[in-house]
Amino acid sequence: MELYKTVRSQAEATNIIEKSRFIAHVKPVSSKEEADAFVAEIKGRYKDATHNVPAMVIGDKFQIQWASDDGEPQGTSGAPMVQMLVKEGITNVVIVVTRYFGGIKLGTGGLVRAYTGSAKLGLEAAGICSVREVCSVQVKADYTYLSKFQNMAVDILEEPEEPAAVPFVIKDIQYTDKIVMTMMTLPEKQEELAVLLANITSGSAEILGKEILLEKI
Repeated sequence: MELYKTVRSQAEATNIIEKSRFIAHVKPVSSKEEADAFVAEIKGRYKDATHNVPAMVIGDKFQIQWASDDGEPQGTSGAPMVQMLVKEGITNVVIVVTRYFGGIKLGTGGLVRAYTGSAKLGLEAAGICSVREVCSVQVKADYTYLSKFQNMAVDILEEPEEPAAVPFVIKDIQYTDKIVMTMMTLPEKQEELAVLLANITSGSAEILGKEILLEKI
């Protein structure tokens, strides 16, 4: 089950509107302190810009919502970006849209469209993804079973079309006297994965540990 949406990585995107240059800077964050540091970094990097408008939404329930218009008319830049993030269900992200004024005024509606549109371009560049709970299982098995595990593994962990299917992703393989694999599966499928491993290896596979993690899908 999807918990919320966020972005995969830090990115930026440029948008030219009526000769004004808008540069959207986007970064995934987990705290307001981290977001504030990013805002300060961008403002320091673009000291000569007309405006550096920040917006952030943080928390799995969107607990922190903050923005500033940074000199633009009130309610025309930062706040609309926050509203857009909440409407789209995107959190744990900070956006700073830098503007170099091109000499043509955009008006209230034009500013809202320019800032939210630029922010969306930045989000697309950063890659919007889902965050969900996954079960990480560490498994030790003989080398002879490696190719079979790899053939059964999926590229993306998602709900299977067949209820009886047990999807898993292999995240890491260590080569010792045996193979030690880190497998990711859906939390509700962890017991079924244990049964599948036992069946494939005739009970010789050893589960070294497992834990529930939050993973970007």
